[in-house]
Amino acid sequence: MEIRRRFLFIPAFLLLFPVFGKAQELKCNVQIVTQQIQGTNKQVFQTLQTAIYEFMNNTTFTRHIYGFDERIECNLMFNITEQISADEFKGTLQIQSRRPVFNTNYNTVMLNCMDKDIHFRYVEFEPLEFDPTQHLSNLTSLLAYWAYFIIAMDYDSFSLMGGDPYFSQAENIVTNAQNAREAGWKPFESLDHNNRYWLVNDILNDNYAPVREFNYHYHRHGLDVMDGKVAEGRAVIAESLEHLQEVYRNRPDPFMHVLKLVFDAKADELINIFSESFTEEKNRALNILLEIDPANKRKYEKLQASN
Repeated sequence: MEIRRRFLFIPAFLLLFPVFGKAQELKCNVQIVTQQIQGTNKQVFQTLQTAIYEFMNNTTFTRHIYGFDERIECNLMFNITEQISADEFKGTLQIQSRRPVFNTNYNTVMLNCMDKDIHFRYVEFEPLEFDPTQHLSNLTSLLAYWAYFIIAMDYDSFSLMGGDPYFSQAENIVTNAQNAREAGWKPFESLDHNNRYWLVNDILNDNYAPVREFNYHYHRHGLDVMDGKVAEGRAVIAESLEHLQEVYRNRPDPFMHVLKLVFDAKADELINIFSESFTEEKNRALNILLEIDPANKRKYEKLQASN
């Protein structure tokens, strides 16, 4: 089977120099919502939106050259809830990314999560600069963190543990930000393990490796073969749920937000996949889902109703 990601690898000696041309990995839509901000100059938010859009779409994050149609589709929606000063803002960020399924027009959701620790300074028209070796600004660090996380999730879906270099880049950003005054980067700031530090820390933890195995088998050997082999692909997806079950039963930490990350993206899709399955396979998947994702119990009960 042909894999959608077809990269042009750059010779090692050229990596010592900047790479020019269309190498960007992301096709990122950016939206800034400011309904809770009253009586201020809203033009700064339009300028900020443009600056973030250009940063996400024009920055080269990897050593691969992507074709225009190969870029990873993603959305960033900032909800600015507080303007502390003329150039300081707080709010939340909704992150979504998608990946096309082989030989179809269908895009599967890879990531659908919220970062609640958005706090940054932005001076209008000031360029957004990022340095992977240091924490220059909270805004560019969090943008680069989520860019690498999106890219890593995508790579993991095409090759087993393929996202390692990019999760490691996200982890490096966290390390550089340990002295930042803004929240989201430090372990003690989130007792329930739900911030940027814990997310990348946990996903790189060997105890969560089965989650990443699920990501690979679910997409490459499940969804990507269903255009011509529906039953075979669905069987792989049913089997891949056992990877998540393994993590759930081992409970690497009390909160397991990495599993929530999966189900926030996949719960509805899993229902659609198994709604047309035969009874034995459907019940097998249903029993696992009810065990490991009780938060979506009502959704999964739709599968019971279709028996």
